[in-house]
Amino acid sequence: MNIFEFAKEKEKYAEDFYRDRAAKSPDKGLSKIFLLLANEEEKHFDMIDKMQSDKPAEFGETDVLADAITIFEKIREGGKKFTFDKSELELYKEAQKIEEDSRKFYLEKAGEVTNQAYKDIFLRLADEEKKHYLLLDNIIEFVARPERWLEDAEFYHLEDY
Repeated sequence: MNIFEFAKEKEKYAEDFYRDRAAKSPDKGLSKIFLLLANEEEKHFDMIDKMQSDKPAEFGETDVLADAITIFEKIREGGKKFTFDKSELELYKEAQKIEEDSRKFYLEKAGEVTNQAYKDIFLRLADEEKKHYLLLDNIIEFVARPERWLEDAEFYHLEDY
């Protein structure tokens, strides 16, 4: 399997995972965040598909972190009490592993390709996967300790990189 097919397969798997989580989420806010992540993975797939077809590929700006922060703030303001099954936590940790593996893959491929445009896109994809990892870190913290997480005024660490 070539680099592009493998990358597209990874992105499609992540997209399907997030769409499934969005459909099954016990909270509308989390569901929105998972849909944001699914849409981001779909954009990554399309970017890689263009690269594979030797079509011009530009990486547009993403607002996934800003959008997620807004959603987290609304969750916090709502003051709703949450209870999550431990299996939810394990699913989010699995998603985090997917993002970390994807990040490593893109960093590795950026080091292997000679085409500078491809290198730049792979580095940008790696950066995007890191942002997704951090977002999932917040979701994991939220699921593990929802009351403390919601009470904490500095409840997120989602800086733009």
